[in-house]
Amino acid sequence: MELRFDVRRSDSPWVDSVWTCTSERVTTMTSVAGVRWGLVFWEQDGRSYAAVTGPETRTSTAPVPEGAAFTGIEFAVGTSLRTLPTPQLVDGGVELPDTTRRTFRLDGTHWRTPDADDAEALVERLVTAGTVMRDPLVAEVLRGHEPAVSGRTVERRFRAATGLTRGAVRQIERARTAAELLASGDTAADVVAKLDYFDEPHLARALRTYVGRTAGELRDRTGGAIALDLGQRLTS
Repeated sequence: MELRFDVRRSDSPWVDSVWTCTSERVTTMTSVAGVRWGLVFWEQDGRSYAAVTGPETRTSTAPVPEGAAFTGIEFAVGTSLRTLPTPQLVDGGVELPDTTRRTFRLDGTHWRTPDADDAEALVERLVTAGTVMRDPLVAEVLRGHEPAVSGRTVERRFRAATGLTRGAVRQIERARTAAELLASGDTAADVVAKLDYFDEPHLARALRTYVGRTAGELRDRTGGAIALDLGQRLTS
């Protein structure tokens, strides 16, 4: 029982990563908290599907279409859809209508269904059409800059663009990094030191809330299928 992931980073400023996945004898998985929205396309039993996925603030158990093949685009933090504001997508998502093997419908327009190699080309078309937008202030904040506006304005615009607070983004991203480090062989003590957790119980609580695994389960690769690529490093 496993989910087989292949993930690559993207050079596009609009895209964080592009991934593919196949499910083998898997019907449920541990869904991991994440800070990005995405587009997901999959095929199962000769039928095609597409959906918009939202940020997730906690771990949960989610169904998996058995024997399906997926392609996904994870968008950069701060981007959003014109017709589906990211706050409306938090801990949820929307299945898209009229999906075929060749096309899907989004924002009232039919688009060519991408594969992993031409995901960025689709995103460029979505950006040109105004379907995908972004708030430059969020990108500025994420680069560590202090915009010339009040902290309240920054937080309001950050939440409007991402559906999350800056604190939530930091906590979720840190827990995901911790999971990857533990799965690659780091000890819990190593991770506490590297990621500045207060102590090992603090790390354990974060993993339970955001990843749904203990440090031991991540190290031993036990606990069942999980929606996180722990098997290999990201490629570029």
